Amino acid sequence: METPGSQSSLHRANLERVVRAVRLAGSLTQAEIARTTGLSAATVSNIVRELKDGGTVEVTPTSAGGRRARSVSLSGDAGIVVGVDFGHTHLRVAIGNLAHQVLAEESEPLDVDASSTQGFDRAEELIDRLIAATGVDRDKVAGVGLGVPGPIDVESGTLGSTSILPGWGGTRPAEELRERLGVPVHVDNDANLGALGELVWGSGKGVRDLAYIKVASGVGAGLVINGQIYRGPGGTAGEIGHITLDEGGPVCRCGNRGCLETFTAARYVLPLLQPSHGSALTMEGVVRLARDGDPGCRRVIADVGRHIGSGVANLCNLLNPSRVVLGGDLAEAGELVLAPIRESVGRYAIPSAGRQLSVLPGALGGRAEVLGALALALSEMGDSTLLDGSATASLPVVAPAFT
Repeated sequence: METPGSQSSLHRANLERVVRAVRLAGSLTQAEIARTTGLSAATVSNIVRELKDGGTVEVTPTSAGGRRARSVSLSGDAGIVVGVDFGHTHLRVAIGNLAHQVLAEESEPLDVDASSTQGFDRAEELIDRLIAATGVDRDKVAGVGLGVPGPIDVESGTLGSTSILPGWGGTRPAEELRERLGVPVHVDNDANLGALGELVWGSGKGVRDLAYIKVASGVGAGLVINGQIYRGPGGTAGEIGHITLDEGGPVCRCGNRGCLETFTAARYVLPLLQPSHGSALTMEGVVRLARDGDPGCRRVIADVGRHIGSGVANLCNLLNPSRVVLGGDLAEAGELVLAPIRESVGRYAIPSAGRQLSVLPGALGGRAEVLGALALALSEMGDSTLLDGSATASLPVVAPAFT
């Protein structure tokens, strides 16, 4: 029996510290593990040897600073995690192992009018198919990260009212999927997961404070403060789409007038171009036409950029992030939308906040949310799970990159 402060409990704690460091970073040299954990080089060497003998980690030759070194990563067959991203018109699922490799990934259309039950039926089928494709046993699933396009109540896990997926409001997505799969499920809104994905692998890598702005059927922001996702006490932080730009503007789905969303989201923007471009036009098509020089599409995208910039300026004045990352289809417009965003930030933000801000397109494209979901699942794993199958307390959501 281990007692607090005993040699055995100290050893156990050190094992978990090493596993945690490797799990969050993807792979580390033994010297990096020592720096990260504060353990001595000798202790790290002994622990890595023990974990390798037990099949928890893999050790491969590498180089660091021109010198030979040994890279430590979690064993590829130690388990897998699942990422699920529900969008307005799509369902995307990815399977990753604990060595931070994506083993399988697939996206398919989702009927916006589908019920939550139909959506989860589709997700369960796709998860089963992808797990089977990897050849990994189903009982190796350590956890699931789930992204939904709406606010999640942090206490009850209930999805707030959303017109992006009608009929889903009031459901408990994590509980529903947990009952179906029999494994831990961690849920967050898609903007937060996009921020997490870009933070650890994409355009947000290396910064501690950023806002990920996703413009699609709605407009939301994932906020990262001091390296962690900030959700607010009710889980609704980042609803940038409902900043009021014009009190006499169009009525928003939230009931107010002139919200940022009514000037930027696809449902409001596309009708502006339908008389000249037809009703089949999509936001992806607008971006493509704008890049090809279409004057109407270029004008609409520039206007959208200026409106987004007004919202970003408010964020700068309140939170002073060092980076804003633009996600969704609109990010593919590049400087056609980024330049107007920067123009509005320069006009409306406090000069000191605006000068420190960089505005970049997302690097992960449509994969940002599902990779963020994988990272969420992995970050919420207890390290004891890898050592003896018992669960430990959840860790802060600072997750590794997937390749």
